[in-house]
Amino acid sequence: MKAFLVHAALPLAIATVVATMMVATTTVPADAKGCIKGAVVGGIAGHVAGHHAVLGAVTGCLVGHHLAKKHEREMQNPPAGQQPAPAGQQQ
Repeated sequence: MKAFLVHAALPLAIATVVATMMVATTTVPADAKGCIKGAVVGGIAGHVAGHHAVLGAVTGCLVGHHLAKKHEREMQNPPAGQQPAPAGQQQ
């Protein structure tokens, strides 16, 4: 009986490995702007708030990425009447 179960599970295991390899080779590079910083801050906050470092890191990554994209959009389309400051100067 055990031999049958091992042989029946083998094709499923092979299919899983093949599917995983196909997905791994066809993915596009990730754009992680803001994610790393958010993950570090969120991980520390989650750890301090009750040993939820992983949950904090995931949430921090999502929030950091969202804020980075928002900042990027704001830099590309400044509000009417305002021009971005030249590089190296503050407003």
